[in-house]
Amino acid sequence: MGGQLKHIVCAALAALLVPCAQAQDTIKIGVITDRVGPAKPYAEPITEGVVFGANEINAKGGVLGKKLELQIEDDQGKPDVSATMARKLVEDGAVFIMSLSLTPATQQAQTVTLETKTPQLTPSNSGDTLTTQINNPYFWQTGPLGSTQIATLLSYAKARNYKQVALVADNSDLGQLLAKFFRMGLEKQGIQIVSEELISRGATSAEPQMQKVRAARPQALVSAGVLTAENVLMLKAYRQMGLKMPILASYNFSVPVYMSVAQGLLDGVTFVDAYDPDKPAVKQFVAAFKKATGKEPWNLTGYGYDGIHLVADAIRRAGSTDKEKIRAAMQATKGLHGVMGSKDAAYGFAEGKRTGFDPNGMVVRVYEGDRQGRVLHVGLK
Repeated sequence: MGGQLKHIVCAALAALLVPCAQAQDTIKIGVITDRVGPAKPYAEPITEGVVFGANEINAKGGVLGKKLELQIEDDQGKPDVSATMARKLVEDGAVFIMSLSLTPATQQAQTVTLETKTPQLTPSNSGDTLTTQINNPYFWQTGPLGSTQIATLLSYAKARNYKQVALVADNSDLGQLLAKFFRMGLEKQGIQIVSEELISRGATSAEPQMQKVRAARPQALVSAGVLTAENVLMLKAYRQMGLKMPILASYNFSVPVYMSVAQGLLDGVTFVDAYDPDKPAVKQFVAAFKKATGKEPWNLTGYGYDGIHLVADAIRRAGSTDKEKIRAAMQATKGLHGVMGSKDAAYGFAEGKRTGFDPNGMVVRVYEGDRQGRVLHVGLK
């Protein structure tokens, strides 16, 4: 009888210990995305890239002999929810958090990662203030800065010898901020703005604005708009009025959704991007993603893919899941090549800096038909 009781007790203890042992066999990575809010068109493909990358890493043996376990939470694009999700992920044992949501939400999550000393990376966000407003040594940004995007597009305009342009934006806060930066950059390049037009959120037509653009006779039209529906209205008016001046569009036009919502309107539009379809690493990535998912990945997918590989690389070099060791390893990242950026671009963090995208890694591409096409210009030269 005593032997039976001992056997039962041992079995019960074993059952209790198994979940702990299984938990120790994985490395938990928190992912904060936006599944229903304003960042959804961006966050969904980025999240797909993270998932695909993690699966690829796990198929090759994982990191430090352990599988990566993604813990994905939805912040709805809301800053307060993002902070709540960050705290939940830390309490659930995440040793690293990836933020794929809006700039304000990512910023608010930093208050938690700073307090808990949890490494955090945003692999796609372009906000210039993300690493300056909060002095958080546990936070890094590898999305290309908005200022770098604008400088790259203006470098292309200068190379094309444009002297007079029209500037078209929307009245969203981000659209106005982008227009301000474009205005400053154009003036610095000695390019005159002969017409500056605003398309209001909720407008039903952009013809009045485009009529003014036509009357000003610019050499090119620079689009600083970030609202998809209003940008489509601009394209419709441009086509209906038979305008021919080149369109130089902001990074917003690199979002894949335009290929479905603006069909028949995109051919010839140039836009700044961080993705070169002819880059060997991109070709390998596209082939592998198609084979695994049956879908074609786009630029945003690449951000997530590179992001999870950056995280895995840091943990591997840290040789541990200790957060402080991971922080030091991530900060020491140098010369890491990924899918995103021009052919020679590499990720890395200079001493004291936590922005890691290569300043010369942006490109200018052109829409060929309704598809994002070839690269026309590289970097700030």
